[in-house]
Amino acid sequence: MEYKIKRGSPEKQRSACLVLAVFEHKAMSLSASIIDKTTDGIITALIKRGDITGECGEMVLLPRVDSLPAERILLVGCGSQEEFSSRKLNQITADVIQKLQQSKIKEATFFLPELNIEGSDIARRIEQIIIQAEYSCYQSDALKTDKKKNSKALKRITLFIGDRSSLATARQALITGQAIASGVNLARQLGDLPGNICTPSYLADQAKELARDFKMKAKILNEKAMEKLSMGSLLSVSRGSRQEARLIILEHKGGADKDAPIVLVGKGLTFDAGGISIKPSAAMDEMKYDMCGGASVIGTMRAIAEMKLPLNVIAIVPSSENMPDGDANKPGDIVTSMSGQTIEILNTDAEGRLILCDALTYAKRFKPSAVIDVATLTGACVVALGAHASGVFSNCDPLARELIDAGEKSLDRAWQMPLWDDYDKQLKSNFADMANIGGPKAGAVTAACFLARYTKAYDWAHLDIAGTAWISGDDKGATGRPVKLLCEFLRGRAGLA
Repeated sequence: MEYKIKRGSPEKQRSACLVLAVFEHKAMSLSASIIDKTTDGIITALIKRGDITGECGEMVLLPRVDSLPAERILLVGCGSQEEFSSRKLNQITADVIQKLQQSKIKEATFFLPELNIEGSDIARRIEQIIIQAEYSCYQSDALKTDKKKNSKALKRITLFIGDRSSLATARQALITGQAIASGVNLARQLGDLPGNICTPSYLADQAKELARDFKMKAKILNEKAMEKLSMGSLLSVSRGSRQEARLIILEHKGGADKDAPIVLVGKGLTFDAGGISIKPSAAMDEMKYDMCGGASVIGTMRAIAEMKLPLNVIAIVPSSENMPDGDANKPGDIVTSMSGQTIEILNTDAEGRLILCDALTYAKRFKPSAVIDVATLTGACVVALGAHASGVFSNCDPLARELIDAGEKSLDRAWQMPLWDDYDKQLKSNFADMANIGGPKAGAVTAACFLARYTKAYDWAHLDIAGTAWISGDDKGATGRPVKLLCEFLRGRAGLA
């Protein structure tokens, strides 16, 4: 999609379609009012007849009006003007994109950036519209021979601003919005690929290509290199697979050499059959999404590199498959992690924490200012929070609050969960330093407690995205979460949010 910023007089805009806002109680946006006056009250007449009431999501498409150079007008209901919010702007943007696509309109001018939202400036609204527009236009048909017809009818969106003084800010917001949208879409593309294509080696190759394109540093460790580092926990997971594990390291150097980096660790389980503790066959195809933590971290790195974020950020993605095999982990096996701590594997389907713990130990060498891991870790988190919020666990409350605030601002919400010693006791093992599961109660919390044992050297937060990383059902597909949250957090750390 092509985007551009434009200002001027609304009634003089040449466009295939002007997108204008109408509110409840016969209220209109500023540009809609100007168009209404220019057309001798065409919008007022529609409101009086009840053709449009301003109810949120309501739409009326008008053909050419003689007094305007534009070919069409799309009136969009936005609900109560006083209660209009960022979430409603997202909803309206998605509805408008769908309507334009269905109507096979190739170009449109959006007057939505002018809509006032408490706590949101024009830059934020422009970023939001672009991110949502790209999200709505995404198609997961790359491997289909018969791709969806007319799926990309919309080619260009012009974002209209009325104030000349906002022009530079708006243009920067356009760049930022496109960068974040590209990061989200990359995470979705990687997540939607099947496990026979998106293997650990494939994921590593994508990271290397990204590093070349955006001048980042990439380092890929194979199993021999990991053996030298004593990553016995991570390597135990890949033993049942014919695909070799990879440890992917990407480095974005945007800050000063002396600045401690932020490290993002993403679970990259490219397919999870559960190992010997095999999963039920129903919906097992969705276990290709068990690498969405790694995909979101890689997508975030793309976004911040494109933004040229003035911050040092390192991504670590431990990547493996978890398959049943004669050499696979068995319940009762004991492995030694890179930290030297021993782990009794009571359930081989609790493998994500086994690959993450060695990556978290590896992160210590970078002397990070903070470490955030992202993982589709537990079904228990889905039970606790559903598909609406990612779970946040942290050994540093200010860091947790930063992430939650970033989630609110980016509309990619997260919710803090407890990380108490009471839960940590459930990991007791008679035969090793810890077990890899803590029993049936509070599974998301005990998984986080397991990871916390490897993060005592730095400020750390864990994002459990098992409920938010993908959607099941008829609209099955990766969501790209929490790329928006991570980008917002990193921009805040760089002093740009």
